[in-house]
Amino acid sequence: MQNQRNLILAVVLCALLLFGWDSAISYFYPHANKPVVAAASPSPAAGANGAAPTREGGLMNAADRAAEVRDLKSALAAPGRIAIQAPGLSGSINPAGALLDDLVTVRHKNVELNGPERIFSPVGTPAEHYAQIGWDGQNVEIPAPNTLWTAPAGAKLTPETPVTLTWTNAAGLVFEITYAIDKDYMITANAKVANRGTAPVTVTPFARIGRTKKTASLDTWNIHSGPFGAFDGKVSFDTNYDDMAELPGAIQVNEGKTDWIGFTDIYWMSALIPGSPTASSNYRAIGGDLYQANMFYRPVAVAPGQSAGTSTRLFAGAKEGDVLSAYQKTGIANFSLAIDWGWFRWFEEPIFWLLKKLFSLAGNFGVAIILLTLIVRGIMFPIAQRQFASMAAMKAIQPKMKALQERYKDDKQKLQQETMALYKSEGVNPLGGCLPIFLQIPVFFALYKVLTLAVEMRHQPFVLWIKDLSAPDPAHILNAFGLLPFDVPSFLAIGVLAVLLGVTMWLQFKLNPSSPDPVQQQVFAIMPWLMMFIMAPFAAGLLIYWITSNVLTIAQQKYLYARHPQMKAMVDKERADVAAAKKAAK
Repeated sequence: MQNQRNLILAVVLCALLLFGWDSAISYFYPHANKPVVAAASPSPAAGANGAAPTREGGLMNAADRAAEVRDLKSALAAPGRIAIQAPGLSGSINPAGALLDDLVTVRHKNVELNGPERIFSPVGTPAEHYAQIGWDGQNVEIPAPNTLWTAPAGAKLTPETPVTLTWTNAAGLVFEITYAIDKDYMITANAKVANRGTAPVTVTPFARIGRTKKTASLDTWNIHSGPFGAFDGKVSFDTNYDDMAELPGAIQVNEGKTDWIGFTDIYWMSALIPGSPTASSNYRAIGGDLYQANMFYRPVAVAPGQSAGTSTRLFAGAKEGDVLSAYQKTGIANFSLAIDWGWFRWFEEPIFWLLKKLFSLAGNFGVAIILLTLIVRGIMFPIAQRQFASMAAMKAIQPKMKALQERYKDDKQKLQQETMALYKSEGVNPLGGCLPIFLQIPVFFALYKVLTLAVEMRHQPFVLWIKDLSAPDPAHILNAFGLLPFDVPSFLAIGVLAVLLGVTMWLQFKLNPSSPDPVQQQVFAIMPWLMMFIMAPFAAGLLIYWITSNVLTIAQQKYLYARHPQMKAMVDKERADVAAAKKAAK
């Protein structure tokens, strides 16, 4: 009766996990199994009321996409824009307001648009995202957001040629911003005020990033998208876009010294880094899905004939690990932690480093994942041998175990004491067989985070139909790999890799001895196919790792059985005994 209840409970829990998993995946990966509509040809009916964000980010509303194409073309056609051309970024500076509002990455493509990934977009466009350097002040005329600045004729911002924009007010104050850019994603803005008038003035320099959340990537419990920064040397991912609207005045004042501040998506970020300690910084929701990250310097008094300036760096681009680490070495506190590795970065970063080294050798990240699996399994092979020896020892003392169970069947405490004494006297560790599984868990989790967060893994192909190792397997069996015109429900979106995972896990279980417990038998029979459904929506690279690990485990198990034929005979006998007992029970 107890076994029947356990079996029913196991079946119910498996069913809840299978169908509940679909709801969880739909929440965390709402577009994991849906085709993306190309932005170049939006459908007026599609996304009329908006849609949930994706891991990639970008405009989801079809009307916004159409407006962005139109408005961006109009804004960038305005005369006077100053071209930006560098190895990492290209775009232009808007002379109205001296805004950095047109930046695209040179190294990373937007697959939907078949062009470079856009980071900044001009004010007023649906994908608005920009950086502004400016001043506040009382009783002094300062540059306004639409003030037209002057630049030298034919100026172009490159790593070799900085660009200086100037504007002079009626009282003789000369405002000057010199932009410089490096080979990656950092722009330096040196802002200066020269007082050529007759009266002293006081101004407060500031730097600002403004953006819409319409283009934000998916914000989940373990991957942050939204405002972030480093304060007193500690990186904070605590603030979400939705949190801002609920704060008094829709403003969050940040405590401590601001090391850097800005906004992050999963793959991209924009951040301001002060050249000197700031007096304050804050996040602000200004309505209409628009947000600001503001950084204020201390007020500066400028006497006649004197000048004063500040230096601010702006990062706008991809969160490439090596690039962020290089900037951190220049003194930007914890800049490499802009990638939200979480608590286990001490393990995830070495795994990523090794994966990149293997990629440099193989030229394919899928092959690199397979090589990584080989290395991990090779390191753990001695442990697996000890596990096998532990299993053999456990089998050898089974008669003594059964004798103890029979002798102390009415005294559970005494049975436990005698069992532990038996383990000690025989030199057996009952948990020894679990060690390889526990050691693989951090590797598996680290690879999951790398595939999820690392922009270097984005759109990396493997072979044949696997065009993106960071995305789920796109080939679904139930619609004949896309030949049949219907969308497969996400919990049935089983691809080839998921089937291979289930089959290899089933073969792996077949090599293990059968459990005499009927409930455990049912669980082990269901588990491979349950995992097939659970893992199907995960990144293809993760499934490749698990399949490779299963194949190596099967090969390792056969090798060890060949070296220890008595263990193989014991396993075969146990399986025959279980089968006979099952047949006799019918």
